[in-house]
Amino acid sequence: MDIKVGDILIMKKPHPCGCKEFEVLRIGADFKIKCTNCSREIMIPRSKAEKNIKSVKL
Repeated sequence: MDIKVGDILIMKKPHPCGCKEFEVLRIGADFKIKCTNCSREIMIPRSKAEKNIKSVKL
């Protein structure tokens, strides 16, 4: 997948606040993503994140 810092990811499963959109803050072995609704930051393993991505907004 071609994901860059600043992209908005639409995930299959929502965050507990109900939002499915996350902004990419850092890319590496882990993704650091931020919920666009409540601004919570989450570190998620790359393999798990790539399985859970529905689409990418630029």
